[in-house]
Amino acid sequence: MAKLPPMDLALEQARAAAMRGEVPVGAVVLGPDSAVLASAGNQTEALRDASAHAELLALREAARLLDTPRLVGCDLVVTLEPCPMCAQAISLFRIRRLIFGAYDPKGGGVEHGARVFDAPSCSHRPEVVGGVRESEAGALLRSFFAARRL
Repeated sequence: MAKLPPMDLALEQARAAAMRGEVPVGAVVLGPDSAVLASAGNQTEALRDASAHAELLALREAARLLDTPRLVGCDLVVTLEPCPMCAQAISLFRIRRLIFGAYDPKGGGVEHGARVFDAPSCSHRPEVVGGVRESEAGALLRSFFAARRL
């Protein structure tokens, strides 16, 4: 089986989340050697946990696997601009680089809204690369919400 590029894996996780009735967001944590450590899709409905965002689930699993509370040198790939809660967690986990797909003008916390990494209280600011496969990630979200408005 061929190894999927990280954003492909994140999009696969997002599509799987949508099939479960979750908002289609997927996340992948890459180790310092770029190997996939963990991946997850949203599970807020399944776990009855408002904090069960894809980013947090993947970050927690990677930290568990590495047996450390900080993921220094690790990267996070996610299909949607993280919300303020996830952006703060990304800072606390000391993620080296955040790569995300679709921008979220309404609920984002990185380039929009709270802009967590720009706050003076932010203890760590990762490198941020936004808009990677933005149209594909955005289309997945639009399709998911359009189906619910019918």
